[in-house]
Amino acid sequence: MTAIPTAIRDALREKLWEQCDDLGWMSLQDTERARYYELWTRDASIGGQLAHVMDARKVRVYIKDSLVKPYVRDRLSLSETEVWRMLGLTHLDLVDQVFIKPHGRRLEDGRVIGWGRSRDWKSILMTIFERGRAQKSFSSFGIVLLESGKTESERTRDLVREAAERLGINKLVWLE
Repeated sequence: MTAIPTAIRDALREKLWEQCDDLGWMSLQDTERARYYELWTRDASIGGQLAHVMDARKVRVYIKDSLVKPYVRDRLSLSETEVWRMLGLTHLDLVDQVFIKPHGRRLEDGRVIGWGRSRDWKSILMTIFERGRAQKSFSSFGIVLLESGKTESERTRDLVREAAERLGINKLVWLE
């Protein structure tokens, strides 16, 4: 694939990230996101600009993977300070390992924490459970779910809480 000129990439990233903020991207359902990917691909000022410097069949994937996916990572990582606070952790709780999918940390004392969108609660709980069982000295300590419109009802939250409890996850909290 031809390298996208930096000026074009940066301008498109800025434009898309602003639109993502305006749309409330973090709480959109997959079907809504797919619709926007299609609109952006067909938009002359976004997809059209990219089609001039890359194979037009790869524009949608480029928009999704190279421009919007970093937006999601950025927005989730901005919450790390809040995650720490919500789990009752302090600057004394030192990180030994960093995880990306889903976001998480293993602390020096073996506690494993994670966070992500509430719409991904099943994979987040299972991943933290698995990471907490990777060695005998590790434990599944805590998870913060960023509300994304999937676990707003108390009935759904009760289900998530029960799953976390059965998996041995000590703390589960929501960031609204």
